[in-house]
Amino acid sequence: MEWEPVIGLEIHVQLKTKSKIFSGASTAYGAPPNTQACAIDLGMPGVLPVLNEAAVRMAVKFGLAVEAEITPRSVFARKNYFYPDLPKGYQISQYELPVVGKGHLMIHLDGREKRIGITRAHLEEDAGKSLHEDFQGMTGIDLNRAGTPLLEIVSEPDLRSPQEAVAYMKKLHQLVVYLGICDGNMQEGSFRCDANVSVRPKGEEAFGTRAEIKNVNSFRFVERAIGYEIERQIELLESGGAVVQETRLYDADKDETRPMRTKEEANDYRYFPDPDLLPLVISGEFIEQVRRELPELPEAKYHRFLDQYGLKPYDAEVLTASQALADYFEEVVKRSGCDAKLCANWVMVELSGALNKAGLDITQSPVSAANLAGLLKRIADDTISGKIAKQVFELIWESGKDADTLIEEKGLKQITDSGEIEKIIDQVIADNPKQLEQYLGGKDKLFGFFVGQVMKATGGKANPQQVNQLLKAKLEARR
Repeated sequence: MEWEPVIGLEIHVQLKTKSKIFSGASTAYGAPPNTQACAIDLGMPGVLPVLNEAAVRMAVKFGLAVEAEITPRSVFARKNYFYPDLPKGYQISQYELPVVGKGHLMIHLDGREKRIGITRAHLEEDAGKSLHEDFQGMTGIDLNRAGTPLLEIVSEPDLRSPQEAVAYMKKLHQLVVYLGICDGNMQEGSFRCDANVSVRPKGEEAFGTRAEIKNVNSFRFVERAIGYEIERQIELLESGGAVVQETRLYDADKDETRPMRTKEEANDYRYFPDPDLLPLVISGEFIEQVRRELPELPEAKYHRFLDQYGLKPYDAEVLTASQALADYFEEVVKRSGCDAKLCANWVMVELSGALNKAGLDITQSPVSAANLAGLLKRIADDTISGKIAKQVFELIWESGKDADTLIEEKGLKQITDSGEIEKIIDQVIADNPKQLEQYLGGKDKLFGFFVGQVMKATGGKANPQQVNQLLKAKLEARR
């Protein structure tokens, strides 16, 4: 039997506010344990939550970016459950009336485009963190994260493979960073994923029983966890068993999922409207104000790069992966006046390769966009060859000097004088009579030998195109 996976993702985005969603406590990462949890975060008697407007603005900004419905009147609810790092005994979240309704996101995979539905996105507060290391068999509780604003984004079950799930997750990660509503730091827990996975016979409409994989915090682990879970469920069903609706954890060391607890239903949480918080009313004026703050979105930028610069889809996708990289590329094109494809190749290959090797981000590049543009100008006007340009690039990286200064200092200017190149070619031919005889006898592969000797004699400074043309003419004249 052929099986089809059905996957939906719930992604928790930590909003980049300075204070928490219902209190003035700081959200800064890395503070000593329990130093950033105030009386409101701890749920002390007599305190009242006050909604952070910045969190609402960020939620609306996301909703507009995915062309979603913005709910004019949404409600906060209490989600009741006991856990040691949840001091109030409930989490303030949204249930029946979330701030962001149905929307969508486009993903690109293997040369095709697919629309992924977004069911909802709702605001909620984060819980604290249980620490199990260095406590001699006990658990420590750090409540710094309690009350940190989250936007939980729930997809429709439109994903059909681990690869599609990762493509969607990456696209969402890219979007929230572009919007400036999340720093996207997965190591610090700013972007976390729960994956709902089920399988069904190919062609069947009804969904199978799903399992939820909790708190996966890397793209690689999401792909591996979903892949494992799909295989586990198929093996279970084909052996006559039944999938149990449950919550599972992914063990990266063993590359497997394991049961955590039976999956709760909504009624297990006893949701009810929070009596301490009024309904959230969002005016049309507020929505339009936020709409005016939207930057050029990744999808729009991707299509503009295709149209404006004539780039291939892969190149456009790579260059728009981050706002900073896209801005760098466009500055190089503007300053250099060179062909966009040449600029794209140098940004994607030489620059990105050097940054990866050094463990640096594009914002930390030792080679500024202005300096790279200056280098590309000298390739375009034949001042230097592509080979010499790589040498100059390394010198720019090390020194921070511009290309013109380095070309002059190091004497790297390309030889383009035809008369000078012809003299060198004549000398190379005279110095290699045996190879000349073999070439004239039909061993055409030796042409590369002569080119190499000419380039060696000029220290790699001769214009390669001129060398090829002049050498070809002189050798053919001897036949």
